[in-house]
Amino acid sequence: MTRLRHPERPGLHLRVVLEGQVVLGPGKADLLEGIATTGSIAAAGREMGMSYKRAWSLVEEMNAAFRDPLVLAAKGGARGGGATLSPLGARLLSAYRGLETKAAAAGAAELAALRRAIAPRG
Repeated sequence: MTRLRHPERPGLHLRVVLEGQVVLGPGKADLLEGIATTGSIAAAGREMGMSYKRAWSLVEEMNAAFRDPLVLAAKGGARGGGATLSPLGARLLSAYRGLETKAAAAGAAELAALRRAIAPRG
């Protein structure tokens, strides 16, 4: 059986593949959003049920995939560290969310037809 990654979000799940790699998808976008909200890679990962190591790994993947980093991180210390989205990170997150909205609207009729064909559970 295939693991359902986003059972709470029925519908389309968009992954942007460029140069042979997934540069943005639902998880990465949610992580970026969490970083913007919390100011922390660790806190954003925790909110998603993700380990600190996994959250950092995704941030490193995203930062390496683009010409400029999407996430700017400050090392910890006496005053603690933190993270913010770069201007590019904020623009790309907004663009990704716009793609999600447009894809959902464009596929609404087809998704409704698929939903009607689903067998009842029970």
